Amino acid sequence: MTDLHKEHHLESEICEYLGRSGWIYEDSSAARYDVGLALFPEDLLAWVRECEPEAWETLEKTHGASASAVLCQRVRDALNTRGALVVLRDGLDIIGLTKTLKICQFRPALTMNPHLQHRYDANRLRVVRQVRYSASNGNELDLVLFLNGVPVATAELKSNYTQSVQDAVEQYCTDRLPKPPGKPAEPLLSVPGGAVVHFAVSNSDVMMCTHLDGAHSRFLPFNQGNDGGAGNPGTTAYLWREVWQPDLWLDILGRYIIPAKKRGKITGWIFPRYHQLAATRLLVSTILKEGPGQRYLIQHSAGSGKTNSIAWTAHFLSDLHDAHNHKLFDTVIVVSDRTVLDRQLSETIESFERTRGVVASISGNGGSKSQELAAALHTGKKIIICTIQTFPFALEEIRQLAAAEGKHFAVIADEAHSSQTGTSASKLKAALSAGELAELADGGEISTEDLLAAEMAQRTAADAGISFIAFTATPKAKTLELFGRLPHPDQPKGEGNKPEAFHVYSMRQAIEEGFILDVLQNYVSWKQAFRLSQNGQILDDAEVEASEAKKALMKWVRLHPTNIAARVQIVVEHFRQNVQPLLGGRARAMVVTASRKEAVRWKLAMDRYVKEKHYPFGLLAAFSGEVDDPESGPEPFTESNINPALKGRDLREVFAEDPWRILIVANKFQTGFDQPLLCGMYVDRKLGGIQAVQTLSRLNRCYPGKDMTFVVDFENDPEDILKAFQQYYTKAALADLSDPNCVVNLRHKLDDAGLYDQPEVDRVAHILTNPKASQQQLDAAIVPVSSRVLGRYREARKIVRDEPEGSQERKGAKERIDGLVQFRSDLASYVRMYEFFSQMLNYGNPDYEKLYLFAKMLWPLLKFDRERDTIDTTALRLTHHRMKDLGKQKLGLKNEAGDGLEPIKEAGSGQPQDKMKVQLSRIIEAINDLFEGDLTDGDKVAFVAGLETKLAESEKLREQAKANTKDQFANSPDLQEEGLNATIELMEAHEKMGKQMLNDSSLLRAVIAAIVKQGGLWEGLQG
Repeated sequence: MTDLHKEHHLESEICEYLGRSGWIYEDSSAARYDVGLALFPEDLLAWVRECEPEAWETLEKTHGASASAVLCQRVRDALNTRGALVVLRDGLDIIGLTKTLKICQFRPALTMNPHLQHRYDANRLRVVRQVRYSASNGNELDLVLFLNGVPVATAELKSNYTQSVQDAVEQYCTDRLPKPPGKPAEPLLSVPGGAVVHFAVSNSDVMMCTHLDGAHSRFLPFNQGNDGGAGNPGTTAYLWREVWQPDLWLDILGRYIIPAKKRGKITGWIFPRYHQLAATRLLVSTILKEGPGQRYLIQHSAGSGKTNSIAWTAHFLSDLHDAHNHKLFDTVIVVSDRTVLDRQLSETIESFERTRGVVASISGNGGSKSQELAAALHTGKKIIICTIQTFPFALEEIRQLAAAEGKHFAVIADEAHSSQTGTSASKLKAALSAGELAELADGGEISTEDLLAAEMAQRTAADAGISFIAFTATPKAKTLELFGRLPHPDQPKGEGNKPEAFHVYSMRQAIEEGFILDVLQNYVSWKQAFRLSQNGQILDDAEVEASEAKKALMKWVRLHPTNIAARVQIVVEHFRQNVQPLLGGRARAMVVTASRKEAVRWKLAMDRYVKEKHYPFGLLAAFSGEVDDPESGPEPFTESNINPALKGRDLREVFAEDPWRILIVANKFQTGFDQPLLCGMYVDRKLGGIQAVQTLSRLNRCYPGKDMTFVVDFENDPEDILKAFQQYYTKAALADLSDPNCVVNLRHKLDDAGLYDQPEVDRVAHILTNPKASQQQLDAAIVPVSSRVLGRYREARKIVRDEPEGSQERKGAKERIDGLVQFRSDLASYVRMYEFFSQMLNYGNPDYEKLYLFAKMLWPLLKFDRERDTIDTTALRLTHHRMKDLGKQKLGLKNEAGDGLEPIKEAGSGQPQDKMKVQLSRIIEAINDLFEGDLTDGDKVAFVAGLETKLAESEKLREQAKANTKDQFANSPDLQEEGLNATIELMEAHEKMGKQMLNDSSLLRAVIAAIVKQGGLWEGLQG
């Protein structure tokens, strides 16, 4: 039997391949390695003599025979103090030389002239095997890679037939110590002067580390990925055949690797992961081939290192030149709300170019953001970073420059989210769904994807000079259709040829490689049960609109103190028992509520509960704007006054400090909030599709010692959550293609409504496309149409008010009202659909564009004052309430694609119809049937409410309440006596509960204490 399965055969294969591919490889070269200096001196000297002859001549004149030793020692000293890559990129200064001495040549952005080409070709890449690197022991490294004598990488190899990649990692962690105990440091393994990266390599896996630190060394996967997961589809030959290929390897050393610094000192290096290398290289080569004006969607999961990927992309595109030495982009715009990106981009680009001021961050500190942006563009800043709010101004400005001066721009959109105000709000209304608009109205946030979709609708010819690159972990269907690329671009769209992401790094791969956590592993579901009554009164038989009534009743239940108190207790106690002990007591949790008012009431109720229990942790609440809730306080609530500890500071920063442990949010921080200490999430709102993934993914960030997370969900079906995650687990895909005939059908429907004629459409379109037209002309063209429609609406409303119920006149008027409301809805749908589809195809007939312009002007003018049913909840009582723990759910993600994201299929298909009217009492009964479950008398809350009412009628207690503090009043001996009297009076209505109270004085005492402390008895008696 041969020994082909042994490690040395893998070593030989790698070295021999590199030797045939532009590297220097010699069997005997290990003996010529200088252990003390950790250099390969002959290569360093050879390059300097050939490419820096004048400097070498000066060194020889100054130092004679010792010139080689002086140069090598000076290089080692510079490496130790400034870092290997800094010296390789910038060179070093030596006394006696008139200029900085370069010791290698990287490829410049411009096409190289013969002189630079000669220097580049003279670079000496060398691989040396079995390198005895230490003067203190006989340890040997399997491979060391050198550039002009400077070590840049090491590798330990293992054969799968005898060991694994983890054995190589273990060897680095235990036997390859940068500072062995009691011995001198090893220059080859030390930071910053040693090798930049260390590879652990087997036949099937590659891992890398840029800072060896014994057992604390962190090795990251450097694999290609395998069918959407971790690992490789084949062997690891890509490492030496692709990554170590001379041109790419020099590019990585010269342009990719970023120094990691702490207090200005290099503490390691940021080496690109394989998917980052693949995505940026593919993007650059494709843009070079296609030129400006295309769109690219990068679907990279959380944990993919998007900040670095965006930094590299911006850097490469800002310097990109075509074969004729023409710069492809005048400026690169980065849209991001990541504050770390500002600093990191600036440091990264300027470290490469040694030039200050090439990156501009639009902050508004020096004046208006629009003026700051215009100045940055006109002064030729290479990269401009702006926020999601500033982006509309940026896009308008670069469109003007592209049209007027023929300039080209690249827009890189980060996955940012922000509350939206200002000029883009009106555009967003046409791009967002009704649900998204409702959230926005309650202080919600929009994403870069939504803003891009809205802005792209304002298409211009100048966009042919603007490239758009969108980075997102969870693309929406409309994003895939707008930015995705056909796998077979020479064929029409179809079932087997749908738009897809340009490059993918999946959630599955990120989880399997250990960069994020699987947040569904500890998912617990709760179900609420309750029963409503109208306080024992005759049920109101007034008819109300069913869906509105159900919403109002469910909102009333959600805001009920009993409901919130029950959930607060579950959350706090679960947090104490399961989450708080994690990470040495530093773990945080988030409570996700459905509205800002709920967030306020949760915060107040949780503050009371934690204070009463004397728990030693603090709570914060996050929401936008002001919340009016007279039942909770006389003044509007804001993020500042409900969190007194903020004192003007950013809530994100405060939450990371002690003693703050639980953050209650409403439409805020559910996206784009990176706090790795988050280990628990309590969900008290419906989450659908992408929102479920984005919200729960706040938990997935890794942190030392963090190996589990908890989700407690009060509102969602576990299967729905699993389905949402499955869509993005491997690769987001469209379930089908959007149907452009939606626009055709909708146009016919609008025409058939008979509320305008074609000459009116033509007149408005002509005015809007005439640069010399005035707003007065527009008013004269569009107002007669809006007045006609509004007039018909008012006439119909008058008939509905005046005619008796059931008459034919009243019925016909109601139908006309519904038809006009549907017409307005169809106008908005046409605007949204035409903007979407016209970016992808040409409808040919200009009448479609004319109707789009007409509808866009008419729709906002049709403001119908509809009468809405109001639901009287003043008599409602929550008689029973219970929370049932359904236990831990088995939510196992499968290694397969989801069902697909639903595209736009049909819009404006709605028809006018009567809203379903039912008696309010019937709705209450239906809700009780749906939610009451297995309620028992032990779940009753009406008895306690009745007891509080009876006690509030006591004159004796009223006098005591006015004369004493709340704590003194709570200890009054008269409370127990009055409580007994009130209980007896309530016995007839609540016999079973009353008997329990009379037979158990401690129970009565506890209930009365709760009424005083948590209810409003003392406060009510004060008045």
